[in-house]
Amino acid sequence: MAHNDENSFYDKKRKIDIGHKEGKAKFLKHVCALSNSNPKNNSYIVIGVQDEDNQIIGVDFFDDSKIQNLINAYLDNPPIVQYENIPFPHLPDDKVVGLVTIRPIDGITSLRKNIWKYYGGSVFFREGSISMPKVFDIEIKDINSRLVSAIENHAKNNIELTLNGVFDFMNKRRDYNPQYHVFKEYFVLCWSGSKKEVKNETFYSRVDIELINEQVRLFYSALDEVAISYDDRSFKIIEYVRLGLQQSFKYYKLEETLITFEDNANYSIDAKLIFEPPQFNRKLLHHIYNTNNAILEKLEKNMRLAPHEISDLENLAASYLICYLNGFDEALPKLDYIKPYLKRQSRNLYQSYKDTMRILRKVKYS
Repeated sequence: MAHNDENSFYDKKRKIDIGHKEGKAKFLKHVCALSNSNPKNNSYIVIGVQDEDNQIIGVDFFDDSKIQNLINAYLDNPPIVQYENIPFPHLPDDKVVGLVTIRPIDGITSLRKNIWKYYGGSVFFREGSISMPKVFDIEIKDINSRLVSAIENHAKNNIELTLNGVFDFMNKRRDYNPQYHVFKEYFVLCWSGSKKEVKNETFYSRVDIELINEQVRLFYSALDEVAISYDDRSFKIIEYVRLGLQQSFKYYKLEETLITFEDNANYSIDAKLIFEPPQFNRKLLHHIYNTNNAILEKLEKNMRLAPHEISDLENLAASYLICYLNGFDEALPKLDYIKPYLKRQSRNLYQSYKDTMRILRKVKYS
């Protein structure tokens, strides 16, 4: 699909950004249009593909299981939407191709309320490769079911692809204790990570988890600590995040993901947020917040930072987040504002910023 032109059941994007109203609105528009234009078959959005030449360049791993919440909040008669991370052999470890699968339900899908420049009640359809607003006055025609079914059948897995996928994973991650397990005599799940023991508990960093049969990456993290457990029918991941102030840090549980494998060759993924925001002294937080603002002002004016400010800069995004989680509402717009400044500073700072925003996104959607 990535190498073909867009059409009435398929759209491709360089990236999506649902952290801002414009990005949310455009994503909702495309979901609405694809759902309405394909009442009897799945439709798809592939993310991480250049529009001009179909080059597969990938995007960051996106692990927000709450994307359906966004759909339900803004669309009437919402379709079922699933986001999957698809690894490609030529992409770096931290890049995947995003696959959005849209499963329509009976009836017309429309915007429930205003967002950005689109009005509540708007209905969108696909005109070839373009999502357009339209007054609905005719019956929706089913024109794509046979073609989509053929594409999906052609893409089905087989034992050769599964074995190749297992060997590729084991070879690629051989420095990080790769393992695999077969669930219900059908599903092959591979995982790897840098292992360490802390107080009789086992944790992993640099974790990579793939469901080989489905060719889907379920989890990827270069930094976070992860606890893994499994039995004959399920695989559980508990993700921890490192947060703190003034060089005093702790690991906090962020999210628990349970993958359950059934006898009928189906599986389900249930993710729940278990994050309890760390609470700090209000006077200390005022000091941290003012210090952050002083650093941000220097970045705006391109002024040299003092040695102690350089150290504080490394935790700028995370400390703004802690301020917000402790009731400093004015810290939230600061998080959005500092993005270009941290991006210019260094790759590590920008990666730290993206990790912080991922935590914020999970908390907000929950």
